[in-house]
Amino acid sequence: MERIIPVGPYHPLLEEAEYFTLKVDGETVVDIDIEIGWMHRGHEFISESMTFTQSIYLVERICGICSTSHPLAFVHAVEDVCNVEVPVRAKIIRTLVGELERIHSHLLWVGLAGHFIGYDTVWMWAWKYREPVLQMFEIISGNRNHYGMMRIGGVGRDVEPDSIPEMEKILDEIEKKMDMLVKVVRDDPVLKSRLKGVGVLKKEDAINFCAVGPTARASDVGIDVRKDEPKDAYDMVDFEVIVLPNGDVYDKFVVRVLEIIESVKICRQCLKLLRTERGPVLNKVKEIPPGEGIGRYEAPRGEVFHYVRTDGSNRAVRHKVRAPSYANIPTCKASCIGIPVADALITTASVDPCYCCTERAVRVIDEKNRELHIDLLRLSREKTERIRREA
Repeated sequence: MERIIPVGPYHPLLEEAEYFTLKVDGETVVDIDIEIGWMHRGHEFISESMTFTQSIYLVERICGICSTSHPLAFVHAVEDVCNVEVPVRAKIIRTLVGELERIHSHLLWVGLAGHFIGYDTVWMWAWKYREPVLQMFEIISGNRNHYGMMRIGGVGRDVEPDSIPEMEKILDEIEKKMDMLVKVVRDDPVLKSRLKGVGVLKKEDAINFCAVGPTARASDVGIDVRKDEPKDAYDMVDFEVIVLPNGDVYDKFVVRVLEIIESVKICRQCLKLLRTERGPVLNKVKEIPPGEGIGRYEAPRGEVFHYVRTDGSNRAVRHKVRAPSYANIPTCKASCIGIPVADALITTASVDPCYCCTERAVRVIDEKNRELHIDLLRLSREKTERIRREA
C-alpha cells in the first residue's frame, strides 16, 4: 500500500525551510515532490530599487555560504554591460576569496553529511578544519562571513603583503588535514557501506535535469565555469576539474573533498602571484550605460547566473538570479526513486541544497482553480506593524 511521508517544511535534517512529499510503497520511495516558496525574500525585486553598489551587499546576503559567489556573478554581469577592465591584482584577490569560500562551503557540507548519517565524528572534524579558513577570511576582509570584497571594476580592499606568510602557513595546515580526510573518505568502511551505491544520479539524468557543480561532476559530467569560461585569475592558475563516474552519494562526497585539495592549490598560486603582481585593485566606474549583461561563476554548489538590464541610471531595471540549487534540487526526482526511505534524506542532502538561494514566489490557487494575486510586500509590512503593536 502506498503512503505519503511529509518531510518539512521544518525538520531536524533540513537546515532551511522546504517541503518534500515522499510517496512510499512499504520502505521504498516510489515518487517525490518538492515544494518551494517557504522563505521567499524578494531579492530580485528589492535589487531593482537599489543602486548597483547597494545591490552587491544585497546579493551577498542571498546565501551566507555563497556570500562571494553571488556578488561576484553580479559584478561580472554589470561589468559585461559597461565593458570595464578589471586590474590583474583584483582578479587574483577575487579568485583567492572565491576558492577559500569553496573550501569552507565543502567542509561545511562534509560535516553536515556526516551528521545526517549519524557519523558525528566526521562532523566535528570537518567543522574544526573549517575554522582556519574563516580566520583567513578575517585576515583578508576583517569578516569571517559576508566579506564585502566585491566591487564593479575590482575589489574593495587589497591584501596586505605582510599577511601572506601567515596565510601560507594556514594553507599548510589545511592541506595536511585534507590529506588525512581524503584517506578517511577512501578507507572508512562506515562511509563506504552507508554511501556507496546510494541515490545514484545517472549521467543521462544529470544532463537532462541540467545539473551543475559537484552534483554533475560526480555523475561524469565534466562542466566547470572556471575552465569553460575562465574569468578573474582562473586562466592564470593550474587546477584539475574533479570528475567521477558513479553518481552516487559517495562520489558526491569524494568530489567535494578532492575539490578542497584543488582549491588549496589555487589559493597557494594566488598568494604567490600577489607577491609579485603590483598595481591597483579597483578601476572605478562612474556610469553604467544602458544594456544587458550576464555574469557566471562556479559557486561551490555549481554555476550561479546573474542577468542585469540597465537603462543608464544608477540601478538595474531588471535583475535575475539563478542559483545552482535551482537546477540541482529537481535531480532528486531521478536519484530518490526506488531507494529506501532511510536513504532519501541523505540523497536529497547530497546535492548540498541551498533553499534560500532557490526560493521563488509561489502561485496560490483557490478551491475554484482561480489564481490569487498576493502582494507579499504588503503582507510583510502589515505583519511587521501588527507585531510592533503587540510588543
